[in-house]
This record gives sequence, structure tokens and C-alpha cells, in this order.
Amino acid sequence: MAATAEAPANVLLAEWGGPYGGVPNFQTAQMSDLTAAVERGMEINLAEIDAIVGNPEPATFENTIVAMERGGQELSRIFSYWGIWSSNMSTPEFRALQRELSPRLAAFNSQITQNEALFARVRAVYEGEEMASLRPDQQRVVRLTYDGFARNGATLEGEAAARYAEIQQELAGLHTRFSNNVLNDEEGYVTFLTEDQLSGLPNDYIQAAAVAATAREQDGMYAVTNTRSSMDPFLTFSDERELREQVWRNYYSRGDNGGEFDNNDIIMQILTLRDERVGLLGYDNYASWRLEDRMAGTPERAMELMEGVWSAAVARIEEEVADMQAIADAEGAGITIQPWDYRYYAEKVRQARYELDSDEVKQYLQLDNLREGMFYVAGELFGFDFRPLPEGEVSVWHPTVKVWEVTDRESGDHIGLWYLDPFARQGKRSGAWASSFRSHTSYDGPTNVLATNNSNFVEPAPGEPVLVSWDDAETFFHEFGHALHFLSSNVAYPTLNGGVRDYTEFQSQLLERWLLTDPVVENYLVHAETGEPMPAELIERIRAAANFNQGFATGEYLASALMDMVYHTTEPSEIGDPDTFERETLARLGMPEEIVMRHRSPHFGHIFSGEGYSSGYYGYMWADVLTSDASEAFAEAPGGYYDQELAARMVEHLFAPRNAIDPAEAYRLFRGRDADVSALMRDRGFPVTE
Repeated sequence: MAATAEAPANVLLAEWGGPYGGVPNFQTAQMSDLTAAVERGMEINLAEIDAIVGNPEPATFENTIVAMERGGQELSRIFSYWGIWSSNMSTPEFRALQRELSPRLAAFNSQITQNEALFARVRAVYEGEEMASLRPDQQRVVRLTYDGFARNGATLEGEAAARYAEIQQELAGLHTRFSNNVLNDEEGYVTFLTEDQLSGLPNDYIQAAAVAATAREQDGMYAVTNTRSSMDPFLTFSDERELREQVWRNYYSRGDNGGEFDNNDIIMQILTLRDERVGLLGYDNYASWRLEDRMAGTPERAMELMEGVWSAAVARIEEEVADMQAIADAEGAGITIQPWDYRYYAEKVRQARYELDSDEVKQYLQLDNLREGMFYVAGELFGFDFRPLPEGEVSVWHPTVKVWEVTDRESGDHIGLWYLDPFARQGKRSGAWASSFRSHTSYDGPTNVLATNNSNFVEPAPGEPVLVSWDDAETFFHEFGHALHFLSSNVAYPTLNGGVRDYTEFQSQLLERWLLTDPVVENYLVHAETGEPMPAELIERIRAAANFNQGFATGEYLASALMDMVYHTTEPSEIGDPDTFERETLARLGMPEEIVMRHRSPHFGHIFSGEGYSSGYYGYMWADVLTSDASEAFAEAPGGYYDQELAARMVEHLFAPRNAIDPAEAYRLFRGRDADVSALMRDRGFPVTE
């Protein structure tokens, strides 16, 4: 993001210009302007708050709640650039700025949430006579605004209020340090291979590993980077057991290597501060506070769901390990299955049982075709069309980022833009995620949506197709589901574009189900070389193997979700060392030795690099209950997964309202009843107990 001679004094503060309602200008944005921009943005927002508080008129929905909704636009624009520098294009320079600014931003937020006069006006609207005359969505904005203050220290006074604000600042700094430590370990532990160490690896992986090595000035070598997208296929296919162990240990010890970038002490500081903070608010533990406004309601209810599935997952893992050990014994391997063997021997079992070779399947999973398949689904269900923009029409942060215009298929009306950043690179955090630069609102006139999807596929050698695993293809659809949630929004106010954490994963998990629908399979899952559609018999083998390795998939996820909840319901002084606590807790739960948590504590960014998923990682499973139940509705519909009446209900009740309606009520409007937990067990091939 280099500056140009024409750049204004501070692009980060400027209103967005150009086409499509204005777009961020990544080409002229300068990181050196960030501190000044944030300081000015906070100053402007505090002046807006002062104007609301100083209004001599009695508090109303319009002069208080809507005025607050309208404020902070400069900061919102700044954070579009911040998000890219933080997640997609991180550098040591940005990390230093982030460490400096995060506590200051936390202090700024506390100035607002602890502004007694402002909270008094919000409370006046919340408790006033006008509330009854407001539309349901307006009432929800008021309730969410009031709760946002009450649950975040607005009711505290004196020393308690001051300490609350201090804790917020300390946590902001710790969250940033945790995230940056993980990124440092991802960048610092790369396994370089020689040509004689490539046995078993697919050609496309080898070519991409060569490109990754060259990018790191290791010409003639092959790089296994310390990210899931590189680690996972290596552990699945490499015949080199010692190298598998090395790659496995590099990946699962991120943030746990001692020294400058070790996260264990940071975890304890975070847990201690979170516990102290909710204690100031009168809660027994952090999880009780966090889940109060979630669908689960209480930690006990979330644990009940997880523990009910955990025993079935552990039993299935034992079966999977026995099958793998039998193959290893038959080959005369002379080993006992270890965590770095799981994927490798699972692949052998898959091939033996279903004659299903992951590399064979990958030949039909070309990234560009998958994207077009997603566009097809979006057109059939949501009525969206996607038009690729010519290069240079809008600004992007990296040359490999592409942009599409999204329009309404029937009316031709413009809806927004969709940005895709598909490839891994140095400075980009691992994983896959969706975000947005601008959300739909209509209270001040309609705005369009600027949505992004971000992945970490390994960039291929020039001219080669990007072939991905089945799991990666599902993740691609999953994250696109988040983008469709953004693009479908019909809410009036910014606050309603937020979400309830154990519900927001539902829409994205549901979209995964369309990957294996007939139109997608027949038209978009075609062979990378021949262009031939995926054979019917291969499709049947994939469907037959749909629940293969479900013990591993469910177990590694649930281990992380259970640890998250245990961390946040345990008195921090009883935890001691996180490594020891993790090991002892998993042993108590009966964690099989052959697998590990999907996210071990020292790199569990979902819960320690911020608070979005803290005490909420269980939400993926809560959402999966809804997903499994909703999928049964589509399976039973006359038109199947493309049933127009059911799809219209899905968009109307599950996607478009965002957070304008209580999620449980939204689901009942779609399904006619609450979700059935047994649908999840059926979906995963686990025994259903009545």
C-alpha cells in the first residue's frame, strides 16, 4: 500500500470516493498515517457523543439512539484499512502500531460505555413511553444498545468503573500480543524439503511447495509452511514419517515454544483479567456473563450439548484408530498410531473402504470452478448475479485479490461488491474468514455492501490450476455463506448487522450443504485436465464416505470447544500452567491420545486474540444443530435443495434479518418449530438416543 503524489493528507480519514458508492483506496493508504487517523477518528466520535449528551431536548430514539448509530463513521473507515493490515498484509511495523494503539482504543471505548450522561439518555429511551410505539426492529436496536452499556460497565461507579476501564486496556494489549505471537511462529517455523523427501506428495502440492520455497529465497527446495492449508495435505500424503512428526510439532506448538513469542503466560493474564472484570459486574464466571445473551443462555446448557456428542465422537475415534492400526500392521510398519499418523492412515482407510483417493477427488475441485459453483447457488437461492470487475476499476490490497459486482438477477439493481483474497502469503494470518468494509443500512438512505472472503490456498506454479481438498472446498462454501449473509441484509440500522455468536455460524454452515447438490456436481466439479464431469460412481463414493473420519473431525473440534468452556468457568488461580491444565483437563474428559485439539491453547486465537468466540467456540456445534435440522427440511422439500418456496423462506427469515429479530424466533418462522438436536446425531452418523 504505497502512497502516491496525489494522495490526500490522510487517506484513512477521507470519505471513500470512486464508483459503487465509494470504495477504500488501498493504493494510497499509508500506514504512517494510522496513528494520526485513529487519534482524529476518536476525537470526532467523542465530539459526536458530546453533542448527543449536550442536547437540551429529552432523549428520544431519533436524537439519541439513531444519533449514536450515525456516529463513528471515520473510525469505521479507518478499521477497513486496519483489518487488511492486521489480517491480510501484516508487517512488523503494523504489529508495533497495533500494540501501541489497541490499549488506547480500548480506553476510548470505555470513555463511551462509561459515560454516565450518555447511558442516562439511552436508559431514558429504553424505559420511556416512546419504546412501545417503535417498530420491532427499532425496539431491538434500543435493547441491544442498552445491553451493550449495561453489560460492559456502564452501571459501575468510582473505583470499580476505573478498574473496569483499566482491564479493558490491558486485555486489548494482551489480545494483540497473543495474535502476533502466533503469526510470528507461523512465519518462523518453515520445513524445507529436498527432492528425495517428496515421496507420496501430489504433484500440485510439490509445485506449490517449490514456489513457496523460492519466495523464501530457497531455490531448489520445497517449503511446508506452518499453516493449516500446507500442514494438512502434507500430513495426509507424505510417506516420510519423521518429517510428518516435525511438521505436526511445528504446527501444534505455535505459541508454545518458549521465549519471546510464547503465549502461556499471556493466556493466564487474559483469563485472570476477564474473571476480575465480570466479577465487577456481579457474575460468577466469564462464561456466565458471555452466554447470557446467546442462544445457549448458560454454560451448563452449552456443556450439555457438547458432552452429549463427545461420548459418541470418542467411541467413533476408537473405531477409526483400530481401522488405521490394522492397515499399519498389515503393511508391517511396526508403529503405534500417533497424532502425526492419523491423517496419513485415515487416507489409506478411505481408499481401502471406499476406493476414495483424496488426490483423485482434488482433480475435480478446481478453485475457479468452485467459485462459479458458489455463484450458481447464490443465483438460484438468493437471486444474485456476479460480474467480474476489470482489473484496476476498484482498488485492491494485493495483485491476487479479485472483485465482483453483485446485482439482483431480476431487477438488475446493484447490491454490492465481493472481494476474494484466495492465497496464502507471508504476513497473512492462517485460516479462512469473511468480513466487510460496509454493511447494508437504510436509515439514512440505502447503502451497498462491500463483502470480502479470505482464504489461504497455496498459490500454484504459473499456469497451473488451484486444486483443493474436499474439506477446503467445504470451507470455501462456508465462508461464502457469511458473505451471502452480509449481501442479503435488509436491516435499517448498523447495530442490527451484528450477530449472536452461536447463531452467526449457522448460515455459513448451511451453505456447505450445496457443494454436493446435483447441479453443482454436474456443472462445476469437472476434471482439471479433461474437463469431464465427476463420474457418477465417484460421486456415490463421496456420498458413501460423507461421515468417514467423523470421529476425528468432531473430536478435535469438541476438544477445543470444551477446553474453551472449562477455561472460562474455572477460577483462574486453580488453572496454574495452561499446558498442564490443558493436558489434565483433556485426560479427565477421556481425550484419545491419537488426536489433539483443533486449536491448542497457545494458538487458540478464536478465544485469546479477542473476545469474539471466547466462551463461544461451542457455537459452531450449536449452529450445526440448526444446520442439520434445516438440511432435513430441504431434503424433504418437493424441490429439494433448490425448492424455491423453502429457499425464499430461508432468505427472508434466516439471512436478510441479520440481528433484527431474536434468532430462536427467526428459526421458528423458517421451520415452524425449534430445531431438533437428534438431527445433528443423524447427520454425523452417530447413534440417536431417545
